[in-house]
Amino acid sequence: MTEGTTSAAAEGVDTLSRLEQEGEIAADYLEGLLDIADLDGDIDMDVEADRAAVSIISEGGGRDLQKLVGRDGEVLEALQELTRLAVHRETGDRSRLMLDIAGFRAKKRAELSELGAKAAAEVKSTGEPVKMNPMTPFERKVVHDAVKAAGLRSESEGEEPQRFVVVLPA
Repeated sequence: MTEGTTSAAAEGVDTLSRLEQEGEIAADYLEGLLDIADLDGDIDMDVEADRAAVSIISEGGGRDLQKLVGRDGEVLEALQELTRLAVHRETGDRSRLMLDIAGFRAKKRAELSELGAKAAAEVKSTGEPVKMNPMTPFERKVVHDAVKAAGLRSESEGEEPQRFVVVLPA
């Protein structure tokens, strides 16, 4: 191995351990939250696409956990930001941690991927750009990825909270 390869490998290990640490801090914070709210849930930690990913799941279908998701994931988004702040307070670094509760985000990701693929198919058949409804940053990212996978390109336009995706012809 060359010196450059060794340092790149060490940097990858450092990044992985930093993300695992973020997950641990987030899990501790969320366990405390579950205790305060008197809700049952298991916490699963992972590293996906260079970010820590933490999920709260329930064996009983997660009906109680729906309170932590809220309407259209609004409570989930707020909890994700609070969890990111808790990680930032401990590490001093900005976190890009993703939080999922009761599979809400995983289900939403599947729906949005399908929506992005349909928009891409429409653009391919008509040759005209397609403007989508306003979305959160997470939602836009999923749609951009689906459009890219379909071989097209997309852009975000507008100002928050009315920012939306435009799917463009090749």
